[in-house]
Amino acid sequence: MGFNRPITIGRIDYANVWPIFHYAEQWLPQDRFVIDRRVPSELNKALHKGEVDITSMSSYAYAEHADDYIILPNLSVSAKARVNSILLITRKPIETVLNGTIALTSTSATSVNLLRIIMSLYYQASPSYITMEPSLDSMLEQADAALLIGDNAIHASWESEGYTVIDLGELWKNWTGYGMTFALVAVRKTTAAAEPEAVAAVLHALTESKRFSLADLTPLINKACEQLGGESSYWRRYFQELNYDFGEEEQAGLELYFKYAKQLGLLNDDIHMQFFVDHTALQVNE
Repeated sequence: MGFNRPITIGRIDYANVWPIFHYAEQWLPQDRFVIDRRVPSELNKALHKGEVDITSMSSYAYAEHADDYIILPNLSVSAKARVNSILLITRKPIETVLNGTIALTSTSATSVNLLRIIMSLYYQASPSYITMEPSLDSMLEQADAALLIGDNAIHASWESEGYTVIDLGELWKNWTGYGMTFALVAVRKTTAAAEPEAVAAVLHALTESKRFSLADLTPLINKACEQLGGESSYWRRYFQELNYDFGEEEQAGLELYFKYAKQLGLLNDDIHMQFFVDHTALQVNE
């Protein structure tokens, strides 16, 4: 009982996810697979509505509907410490921010709720929040600090003289001892049941893209310099400091994030992560 249509794959088109997708598209036949590029918040909704079948998605959004999804194994956008593109930026003293207003990006759920966890449990603070489009100047006109993610955060960090910039990945690591996983790759359970071989093909393409990309970062660095600006030395360090695996250590850090989110009422249930098993690989090995 397969689908009589192409499998739609959601792609977060931020630089931080490029290694997973950079080579994958050329290995996925266009008559069988369609790539849908959107910001994280839109892809989260699209997967839930069934508009896409497989997507890179916010870790928090996965948790909201974990019973409907299966995780593709060993693929993530994580950071063992500094992430460089999940940033709280302010001109004011942190004491003012803790008792003031923070403007939140409208493009992601994981980072927003990570900030809420940090503010409540690490700083023991209860600032007010407003949600805005990701423009640093506009955000700081209306709030004491701004949370930016992805390429918007990177560009803001290059012009941050006179600002205090707090990297949430680094703060999380210093506080908990764990790295932080910001995004996963998940598939709808209905898709995995109906099209397991197609899902296995996507898993293979993304895994191989990750391997090829990390073996030689030069194409990604050149692409980033051309499309986003900046120096090649910055982009080399950026990609090297990110982590694209999702092993036991990454899972433990994310489980703690889910635990804190439930503690604060940001999630309703305990999260039990389920992983896709590639039976085609098992058959080949046998």
